[in-house]
Amino acid sequence: MAMHASMREQEVNPAKLGLLYRKEFTLSQVRAGETLVLLTDLSTRREYVEASFAAADELGADVYEMCVNSIPSWTKVGVATVGKCKGTLEAVKAADLVVCFHVPLFTGWLKEVLGGGTRVLMIIDGPDELEQLMAPPGLKEAVLQAHRRLERTREARILSAAGTDPHYRCGEYPVMSQYGFADEPGHFDHWGAGHVHTFPNEGSANGTVVFQPGDIIILPYCRYVQDAVRLEIRDGFITNIEGGLDAKLMADWLADNKRHAEDRDPYAVSHLGWGLNPQALWYGIALHGDAPERSRAAARTFPGNFLFSTGPNTQGGGKRNTPGHYDVPMRDCTVILDNEVIIERGKFVDQQLRVPRAAR
Repeated sequence: MAMHASMREQEVNPAKLGLLYRKEFTLSQVRAGETLVLLTDLSTRREYVEASFAAADELGADVYEMCVNSIPSWTKVGVATVGKCKGTLEAVKAADLVVCFHVPLFTGWLKEVLGGGTRVLMIIDGPDELEQLMAPPGLKEAVLQAHRRLERTREARILSAAGTDPHYRCGEYPVMSQYGFADEPGHFDHWGAGHVHTFPNEGSANGTVVFQPGDIIILPYCRYVQDAVRLEIRDGFITNIEGGLDAKLMADWLADNKRHAEDRDPYAVSHLGWGLNPQALWYGIALHGDAPERSRAAARTFPGNFLFSTGPNTQGGGKRNTPGHYDVPMRDCTVILDNEVIIERGKFVDQQLRVPRAAR
């Protein structure tokens, strides 16, 4: 029987998971006497839970599992998995580190937990990706350099040979950054990450965005763009979508997530930023297939991509909580912050943002 082309065998020895988790927990400053909550759901890999128990035990931490009665979807962000059952919010707030095996972003509970100083580590990628994408030396420093630069930014412009040319203002919303481990109080991170972003000031985004073949639609789909998509943006919202199949996929997803006929929230410009993780490969989908578990971190964090998104902004303190979310890491863009070129055609100009790839 022929194996489907998109199916690839796992390369990481399952017995190594405990070692990988110990390394990740060590990066996340797990110490003896701390309490870890493993926030799981009905689809969580049991070997991940076992590896977490083993790693926490080796490091002298106390650990228990809280399994929620739902399967939060990659395409349904903002689903509150904590807080409805009495005692669950209090429990995760009391922990030192919450290891979350689904997407907690854009939820009210996450903001409350982080505000109390608890660290949160999201693990949603496959075993091979956990090994390959583990933060190399220097990634945190590069991400924090990018974070500081984006914090100072007041005007941004993005260009590409394909016709991308939006501009927007910054400063109304906080800058958010992830470098692959949750080591500081109140810090959220994603194992395999390495990127920065912020939300544009309300109503400030204007111009044209063109997705070209090879750009990646990582949410809600997991696919390379096949044909150009042209977006017109006016005063913070997409007003027109033109193109072929990929434009149709985008238009229908956003339209189907409108809560009422006049709802424009799915068309709002959401978080904008770029990736810095040298372990992440743009061609991962071509190499490994289009299973989302293999691309959640890698596709959005490969170095020099510019991530364009639509929809919610509650993660930054805004009021839009629409499920009409679209994430597109774009290649070959030039990023200009306050008239300074930071990235030129997908390559870092600022040498402090470059991180050497770890030996394999």
